[in-house]
Amino acid sequence: MATLNISIPDRMRSWIDAQVDEGQFANASDYIRDLVRHDQRQQDEIRIALIEGENSGISDRSIIDIMKAETKQMKNG
Repeated sequence: MATLNISIPDRMRSWIDAQVDEGQFANASDYIRDLVRHDQRQQDEIRIALIEGENSGISDRSIIDIMKAETKQMKNG
């Protein structure tokens, strides 16, 4: 396993330590690894969404129409 030394502000280090103290992570390295895994998953989800969007075809609706429909859907639930 590779080693990575980073510098972070004291406030961030305190946050990491609090997550470890709460028992969510075994140590700071475990927390950082979890962040990287989360970022990797998020990047994969974005890539998949972009591919699905490209494959969905061309819409005859305008961007304004799409935004209005999405806003209405969010309000309704």
